Amino acid sequence: MSLLWFDDQVTELRVLSYNVRGLRDDRAALADVVRSVDPDVVCVQEAPKYLRWRSKCASLAREWGLLYVAGGGSTGGTALFAHLRVDVDDAREMALSRQFGWPDRGVASALIAKSGARIAVASIHLPLVAEQRHQHAARVRELLDTYDTSHRLAAGDLNERPPGPTWEAFGLGGLADLDPQCGPTFPAGQPVKRIDGILATEGVAVVEHHVLDGPAVARASDHRPLLAVVRVPTDG
Repeated sequence: MSLLWFDDQVTELRVLSYNVRGLRDDRAALADVVRSVDPDVVCVQEAPKYLRWRSKCASLAREWGLLYVAGGGSTGGTALFAHLRVDVDDAREMALSRQFGWPDRGVASALIAKSGARIAVASIHLPLVAEQRHQHAARVRELLDTYDTSHRLAAGDLNERPPGPTWEAFGLGGLADLDPQCGPTFPAGQPVKRIDGILATEGVAVVEHHVLDGPAVARASDHRPLLAVVRVPTDG
């Protein structure tokens, strides 16, 4: 998907969303994929979350040429990474559910600023249970609403195909799917369904939106990543 927008009062931001499957696949291929798209922000699902997880996340960030911002063990594996060219403020880690027999779930978020534009970004990984997904969507919306900006974005593994009830729940908070015509994201080798997404509020304009593919993508994880290039209005 590619749309063109021209305005002197906007800033372009490159956002990557990627479920990295706990780094159980080809880590060198994973680094190649991330570096190849030169992201400003990366919303990660299934980042390191066990022993020494913060140092492992920092190591992963170095492999990608980025900085580790937040998340990992405190959020059930959702994490945020960012490039040095953006400013990061008010990073938060919130656990949303810890239930015996099910994966922990949470959200990592921060206020991202670049060239006068500010946007609240959340990395999400929603539960397998439909009712819990709906509850988590509401809490993510509430979290993003507390940031001091009208521009908000959530990206990650929703564990649900659009336009399901969870996608609609995000829409109630003004977070719309950036590309309703997006292709499948899972499994990486031969994807048959889309369960990943990038959603944002009105005013965040889409320049490009892609499901990444290629040999490295097939080796790097069981999900294909999403790249969105967006334009965010500057505060004025």
